[in-house]
Amino acid sequence: YYFRRLRELIAHHTEQAATEAFIGEIEVDESYFGGHRKGNRGRGAAGKVPVFGLLKRGGRVYTQIIPDAKSTTLVFIIEKKVIPDRIVYSDCWRGYNTLDVTDFKHYGIKHSKLFANRNHINGIENFWNQAKRHMRKYNGIPKEQFQLFLKECEWRIDTPDPKTQIRQVKQWVRGILN
Repeated sequence: YYFRRLRELIAHHTEQAATEAFIGEIEVDESYFGGHRKGNRGRGAAGKVPVFGLLKRGGRVYTQIIPDAKSTTLVFIIEKKVIPDRIVYSDCWRGYNTLDVTDFKHYGIKHSKLFANRNHINGIENFWNQAKRHMRKYNGIPKEQFQLFLKECEWRIDTPDPKTQIRQVKQWVRGILN
């Protein structure tokens, strides 16, 4: 109960901080968490939770659980969170194809051809890796609390210093108690 309340507090403050629009170079990607069956991976896997994320290079992360990875869903979030005329990097998933005709400078990266030059999405992929590694230790997370765990991972990346993390949580708890 105590840790759930802390995650609710972190999620609340992370969502408040997420009202600012992203500027600069942005990496976008979708990922899939959970699932019961082994074997199927990625977009075709049953029982997995699709999640979309934006990462400002050298800055913060924003994540959101999505119903699907269709173009309308992804572009709506990008248009809501990123200031127009910014550079947006993505993989070559067809859901991002409509970014080519929007107000963004879109670069689609084919991992098989060009892996690591200036055009990459390694930052957001690194976030997915760290989030999955962090959540794996819980041996399963209830679906209704998944958003809280995801926001905790987002907050940990945005606030990497443990002393700062503790100071922030203490301030937030004091704010509730007062």
